[in-house]
Amino acid sequence: MTHANPIWGRNKIGTIGLSWPDTDSKVVDLETGEKELGIGEVGELIVRGPQVMKGYWNRPDETAKTLRNGWLYTGDVAKFDEEGYFAIVDRKKDMIIAGGYNIYPREVEEVLFEHPKVMEAAVAGVPDAYRGETVKAYVILKPGETATAEEIIEFCRERMAKYKAPRMVEFRESLPKTMVGKVLRRVLVEEEKQKTAKAGPA
Repeated sequence: MTHANPIWGRNKIGTIGLSWPDTDSKVVDLETGEKELGIGEVGELIVRGPQVMKGYWNRPDETAKTLRNGWLYTGDVAKFDEEGYFAIVDRKKDMIIAGGYNIYPREVEEVLFEHPKVMEAAVAGVPDAYRGETVKAYVILKPGETATAEEIIEFCRERMAKYKAPRMVEFRESLPKTMVGKVLRRVLVEEEKQKTAKAGPA
């Protein structure tokens, strides 16, 4: 535990709250992890405090990546406001880099959930020869509803920057999930890689 909304104080919905006592938190740039970012800037959340682990058991390489100069690099993409409340944007490993732009799947998913026909949705980056990765949406429609990929894509483009909107949509009956119901984006990405491998070179 590193953050919480105070019991006696302001509770900001959508945030993980303030840093715990004796816990330091900051947001650093995603590329090097060395430049400290300011209010509202998006980067990786790093923390330092008595609750931080000493390292991974018998995994020195992983420890060196995660623990640097006393700071734990959480892998969470986050930002903080002028009052010191932190908010998680997404996981760093889930970030999509398309044409040089950083795209956070959760941001696209939140737009998809606004669509009146969409019951569930997940977004992942899939290989793209030109952009490196491209945004693909996996959508489960509400019972009795029908929609086209073009309809879903246009809905997103009207509500967010064009480069963030999905360029591909796959309609599904289910999504891979953990035991607690969290969508496994990495499984979706792996499925795409297998499809690409089976298809062979273009």
